[in-house]
Order: sequence, then C-alpha cells, then structure tokens
Amino acid sequence: MLRIPEIKLSIEEDMDLLPKKIIKKLHIKDNELLSYEIYKESIDARKGEIQFIYTLDVAVADEEIVMQKNPHIIKTPDEEYICAAKGKEKIKGRPVIAGFGPSGMMAALLLCEMGYKPLVIERGKPVEERIKDVERFWSEGKLDSESNVQYGEGGAGTFSDGKLTTRIKDTVRCRKVLEAFIDAGAPEEIMYKQKPHIGTDILQKVVKSIRSKILDLGGEIYFNSKLTDIIIDDNQISAVEINNDETVASNCLVLALGHSARDTFEKLYEKNIKIEQKAFSIGVRIEHPQSFIDKVQYGSYAGHPRLGASDYKLVHHCKNGRGVYSFCMCPGGLVVASASEKNGVVTNGMSYYKRDEENANSALLVDVKPSDFNSDHPLAGIEFQRYWEKRAWESGNSSYYAPAQKVGDFLMGIPSTKEGSVKATYKPGVVWTDLRSCLPEFAADALKEAIPDMAKKIKGFDMEDAVMTAVETRSSSPIRITRDGSMESNILGIFPVGEGAGYAGGIISAAVDGIKAAEMIAARFSPK
Repeated sequence: MLRIPEIKLSIEEDMDLLPKKIIKKLHIKDNELLSYEIYKESIDARKGEIQFIYTLDVAVADEEIVMQKNPHIIKTPDEEYICAAKGKEKIKGRPVIAGFGPSGMMAALLLCEMGYKPLVIERGKPVEERIKDVERFWSEGKLDSESNVQYGEGGAGTFSDGKLTTRIKDTVRCRKVLEAFIDAGAPEEIMYKQKPHIGTDILQKVVKSIRSKILDLGGEIYFNSKLTDIIIDDNQISAVEINNDETVASNCLVLALGHSARDTFEKLYEKNIKIEQKAFSIGVRIEHPQSFIDKVQYGSYAGHPRLGASDYKLVHHCKNGRGVYSFCMCPGGLVVASASEKNGVVTNGMSYYKRDEENANSALLVDVKPSDFNSDHPLAGIEFQRYWEKRAWESGNSSYYAPAQKVGDFLMGIPSTKEGSVKATYKPGVVWTDLRSCLPEFAADALKEAIPDMAKKIKGFDMEDAVMTAVETRSSSPIRITRDGSMESNILGIFPVGEGAGYAGGIISAAVDGIKAAEMIAARFSPK
C-alpha cells in the first residue's frame, strides 16, 4: 500500500468523495484504485473554513508507476508491533505487577501474550464495584479511601475524558495500545482521529474486556490487594507482601502505582528505593458553556454534526517565571470530586463519549517547582499537595464540597457569594468563596495574570460568570522513582513505570511505558 497525505474534504463534502479525490491526486484511472483506509484524520479550522484533512493508506494496481508520477508518496511503513525477546534468566515465582491502571494493564497484557502469566495486585476494586463507590461519594459525600477516582481497576484515567492523545513519538507501541483498546470494544476511529478519546463510559467497558483477556491468557488479578512491603535480599527483590498478611515470592516487580499512591511511596522510601522530587502543577478547574466554546472555535459551523464538541489548548508565560496552561480539557464534561484521602478536596474533569453535557471544563494549572516545597525530602511534594487539599477542604466548610469562585470575582479580588449563569457541575456541591484561601499566592497571582491574556486567544474566556473550582493537585506525580536504561530501580528486579513513577503523562504514554517494562522483563527472564 501507499501512504497518501493531504486529501482534503470541506465540511459539506461527504466522505464518499474520497475515492474520487484519491484518483485525481494520483492521476490514475478508476479501476486502478483497489482499496483505501484512513490512517489519520484532522480538522483545520484556522481560516474560517473548516476542512477535514486525511492521510490515507491506498492500494493501487501498480505502485511503482504511481510512485514515479508522485515522488513525494511513500510506501506504507510497517507499523506492526513485534516483541520476540525471550531472556534466559530463571524467574522466581512469576512477575508481579502492582497497580492496574494503563501501565500495569498493558504490562500484564503483553507479558500474558508472551507466556509469562503475571500476578496483578490492585489495591482498589473491579471497575463495576468501583463505579458504585465513586457515585456514592459524588452523591452523598461518603469517601472510600481504597475505592475512588484514584484507586481501582483502570486507574485514575477511568474517570476522565478518556483522551488517547500523546506527545511521545513511538508510533508502533502507541498503535499497539490503540489496537488493544479496539479489540476490547473501543471504536475503530481512535486509530485515526487527530484527537481520539473514548470517554469514561466506553473506557470502563474496555478495562473490563482487557481484564478478561488477561485472565483467559493465564494471568491472575487480586483486587482489594495493597502492596504493603517488599522483601529485599542482597539489593534484589525476593518477595512482596500483600495486605500485611500474604507473602508472594518473586524477583520481578513492576511498580505501576499511579500518581496518588502516597502510602506506597512512603514504604518505598523506607526500603531505600531511590526517589527524587519532581515538579508538578497546582490550580483549578474552569467551566464555560460548551456552546460558547463551540461558537468561538467553529463560528457559524458550531453545532455541526460532523464536528462534535470543540476543545482548546492555552498557555501563558507569567512575568514571575511561572507557566500557566490548560490541561485535560473535557468538552461537554463534568468537574468531579477526586479525593483519595480523608479531609482533603481534589478536583478533576471527566467526559462521556458523546461529550454532550452543558459545560466545557479544563484544568488551569500553574507550575510548581521543588524549590516551593521548602524541604529536600524526596516526598516533600506529597506534603505540599496535602496541605493545599486540606485548605480546600476547610474552604469548603470542612466537607467534600469544593470551594468555587466566579472568574469575574476572582479577577476583582472579591469573594463569590452565589452562582451566576454558568452552573457548577462539581458534586456533591460547591461553596462560593475566595479561592486565594486554598491556592498558593504565586498560583493565584499567576492565574489572575493568565486568564485575561488567554481571553485574547479565546474571546470571552474571562467571562464574569465562568466558574473556577479548587483545588487540582493530581495532574502528575510529585515524585520520580529513578531507573536505569533497563528500566530497573536501584533495587534489582523492580521496574518503576507510568505516571506514579514519574515517567508518563496520560493514558497512552503510561500504557506505552508498561509495554516497555514488559519488553525488558522478556529480554531478561524466560517464561515458565
């Protein structure tokens, strides 16, 4: 097949016109086009006219003649994922994977496909039980500290927009992840959409399907099973302890913990596993009417059935050296309660696949540097997060109600006292206040400078009644578990991966990191 770039359709042109466009571009006859499939689809709305731009993989009768006529066209690269590495070292017991988010899930799946039959331990519950606990928290304010938005099957991404975009340039492994998701029930469009997402509703089904495949291939999954200790002999792992009462022998442990496993990070520190401080971010969720965002981004085409809900991406560099940026934008979504510890408020964003809720929301985050921690302790960033989550709890009347403020009031420096035209979506509810009570001064100052500047890029972004809800602290891990070129920590046999270990920033990059760890294990150990 040949890879053909830059095939364009206007928003009013039907996709049935693609064959004619291909034939015209390649200067071939109708019967010389055998088949085609979409490799990438993107939207160009920069000039007021909206176009869909396609990269296609095309089968033609004579590739050589077509390539002679079109020197810029190449043969479709081979992007099939292959991992045939089989190590020779004997594995003690079987690989253990701590955590069943994207990185742990893909590490487990790949190891199963190569015959290793790993054991997965997940502190939270299966997704169908976890959903009930999360919904009880949102409706009644009753937090289960072991089953919540952060802990449980699928990881924190299970309650998100289900974004499958990434900045990493690892096409083959990224496609391996997408193929696994499609096999598990995700729509095929995620393979070619410019900004693919599956929403929290489809992601929950995908997670369950991948779990079933792992079990069918001989893997085993323990839910409600926390990693409570690691037994180390001569600088090498020899066993893990689960729930303080069960010991499992293994000299191979994948740490796929997620960014909120604070008690486990503390145990790792006690075991002299090397951990470093890492920068992260703090901020708020900001909500606007989705119809407003659509109108700004798409103009007269807002609401067109081929477009769906629009998104945005904004960055501002402050005079004080801080960066402010939008993150995890959720078109047609909800702001959700995401605490995992008692007496702390944490916000995040979530969308369903259809993205048809009334509001758009995004994190609006400010850089946090290790120098802000006022401590050299490797876990100081965790305490920084806890402090501001507790302040948010107190600002929300010492409850899981989140502190909120209208943008107009925030910019004027006065507390909000009631809701405006934009309805806050956070459950169990919000308390109208002044967000400076639960944000570091540098973060509040940076947001106050950034929002008017962002309004120059999205006119009306600083609308008076837009809602800001605090506090968002869990966009990334505050620590990094160091590892070498073989992805091992300073303790042999321990492989830190994913967001919690400080090596990923989203579903796809975390999943790819899990794949890489499985490859390293396969290159070293032989399967039984």
